[in-house]
Formats: sequence, structure tokens, C-alpha cells
Amino acid sequence: MAVLELQNVTYTYKSATNPAVKDVNCVFEQGQLYAVVGPSGSGKSTLLSMMAGLDLPTDGEVLFGGESLASINLDRYRRESIAMIFQAFQLFPLLTILENVCYPMELCGVKPAAAKPRAAELLESVGITKEQMKRFPSKLSGGEQQRVAIARSLAAGARTILADEPTGNLDVSNTENVMGILKKLAHDEGYLVIVVTHDSEVAQMADVKFEMRDGVMTEK
Repeated sequence: MAVLELQNVTYTYKSATNPAVKDVNCVFEQGQLYAVVGPSGSGKSTLLSMMAGLDLPTDGEVLFGGESLASINLDRYRRESIAMIFQAFQLFPLLTILENVCYPMELCGVKPAAAKPRAAELLESVGITKEQMKRFPSKLSGGEQQRVAIARSLAAGARTILADEPTGNLDVSNTENVMGILKKLAHDEGYLVIVVTHDSEVAQMADVKFEMRDGVMTEK
């Protein structure tokens, strides 16, 4: 089933003459892991920003569940409908691992007594031990921190994951582990997962691969 759809999407920055994204049309379905690959400056991060509701297209529409992002509450969309994973993990350094994953649930009104067991369950599902949950992020490896970031992205209940260079700071082994987790979420639990990357080997692990060059996206 189509979750996200881009219809004739173009985006031009105010200070630019040429569009960063040019007339992109594509459909993203649940249960699939997608990769958008391209070099720096190709437009892939701009595209991700529009899918995340951080920017709206200059022309065309981004649809979520058939509704245009231009006509919905974007704060609610970003809080409840999508989850972001970043290259730099973006964990709160002064919160424990468990508290980091509790945070988005509490932001949505879940009481701490209910958030903690759910957070522990999510962390265990990505291979984080109970002892590690008590640590601060700086005491975990890069691969472990990214797994925590994945668990946190699932905490608020969003079924669409947008990942911006999620393996950019990881070695080969941890890259395979993280991509394996994302693929499992898509195939076994029905998530829509979109990974933006410059790494062609990461893109090969996806079910569907798109390539961006000079703002134009093509399926590979």
C-alpha cells in the first residue's frame, strides 16, 4: 500500500536559479526498504527534507496516506507519523540509553511507568542489553548508538522511518547490522523505511534503489 507519494515535486532554494530537486515522481510502499543514493549536492537531502515535512515543494505535492503535506498539521505529522534517524545519532548525552528511548513516548503523553517497559522492549529488539540501557550514550560504540537511535525512532509509534546517512559513521560490520535491522523492520513488521545515502554498497542492500543526480531521480 502506498504510504508516501511524490507528484511532480520540484524545489528551488530562494538564493538559487536552478532547482535542487526537479520534477520527481515516485511512490513508496509499506513493507519495503528503499534507498536514495547520490553524491553530495545531488538533491537527496532536500528530497528527504520534503518527505519529512521540514520543507514544502516549490511545485508539486508530497502526499502521505493520500493527503498533501501542504494541507495537514506538519508538527503533528513529524511527531506521530514519521521517525528520523541521523548519521550523528542525535542522542541526548545527559540522558541514559533507556531515558533517550522513553523521551519521545513521554512527549506524546505516555506516563514514565508505561514508557520504561516499552523502551526496554524496543532496545532489546535491536540488541541492547539491560546493563547498556543504564549507560550514557558516550559509553556505547557508534554501532550501538545507532541501534539505540533506531529503537528511539520506533518509540512514538510512527510506521515510516526516514534515515539520513544512517551508516555514515559506521564500519562495515556495523553497517550490515544496522541495515539488517532496518530491512527486518520493513519485511517482518511492515514499516516503510527510506534510507538516503552516498554509499552505493548500502543502496544495494535495499529492495528498491533510486539514484539522484543534479536533482533528477531515476529508479536503478
